[in-house]
Amino acid sequence: MPEFKDHFSALAQSYAAFRPRYPDTLFAELARLSPGRQCAWDCATGNGQAAGGLAPWFREVFATDASAAQIAAAAGPANVHFRVAPAERSGLPDAAIDLILVAQAAHWFDLPAFYAEAARVLRPGGVLALLTYSGVRINARLDPLLREFHQATVGPYWPPERAHVERDYRDLPFPWAEIPFPAQVMTARWTLDQLIGYLGTWSATRAFREERGEDPLPGLRARLLPLWGEPARPLEVRWPLPVRIGRRP
Repeated sequence: MPEFKDHFSALAQSYAAFRPRYPDTLFAELARLSPGRQCAWDCATGNGQAAGGLAPWFREVFATDASAAQIAAAAGPANVHFRVAPAERSGLPDAAIDLILVAQAAHWFDLPAFYAEAARVLRPGGVLALLTYSGVRINARLDPLLREFHQATVGPYWPPERAHVERDYRDLPFPWAEIPFPAQVMTARWTLDQLIGYLGTWSATRAFREERGEDPLPGLRARLLPLWGEPARPLEVRWPLPVRIGRRP
C-alpha cells in the first residue's frame, strides 16, 4: 500500500476555520438513497464538516482520517465518533455501514484497497459516494483572477493526484454500477479576507510558500480588492459538487 501523503496536517487549524460547508440538500439526498439510517462512515473526514452534515440523518457516524492533526482539530455532534485511521484500514466491523461518504479525498487513496475495504464494511445495498470540487466562482470580474491564481500562480505546485479533481473524478475507477444523483452546488457568503483564508488552505499555496519562501496571497488580495469593493462586504462564492455514487451489490 502506498505511503500516506500528508498534505494537510500542517494546515489543520486553517482547514477547520476556512473550508466551506456542504449543503444540507447533499446529506438529505444521500440519506434518501441509503438503505438504512443506522451507521454512516465519513472517510477522510478532515475537520469533520461532512460528518456533522451526516449526523442528523444517521444514528451513528464514524469519522476517520489518516492525519492525527486533522482529527485533533475536528469537531462534531455527540453521535459522531472521530478516530485516526487510513481509508484502506478503517477498523470498522464487517457489513456494518449503510453509507460511505468520501468528500474531496478519494484521489489520495489506494483505490483498489479502499474499494475492498468499502465492500467489506458496507451492508448489501449500502451506498458509496465520492464527492469533489475545484476552483471557486464568484462573478465575471473576479473569476478570471481566481482562475489565473489556481492555474498559473500556484498551478505548478498542485500534487499530481489533483488532476483527478480538475476532471471532476470522471477518470477515477468506480467499483459498482452508478446511480443518478441530483446536481449539487456548495455556496458561502464570504468577505475578501475569508476568501483569502480559504485560498491559504490549498496544498498548492502551501507548497508555493515552502519552495519560494514568499506568500502569493497578499499580491492576489491587492489585485482582487478594487474589483471586490468594500472588503468586509460578503459576496456569494460557489463550487459545483460532482458526485460519483453507487450501491454495493
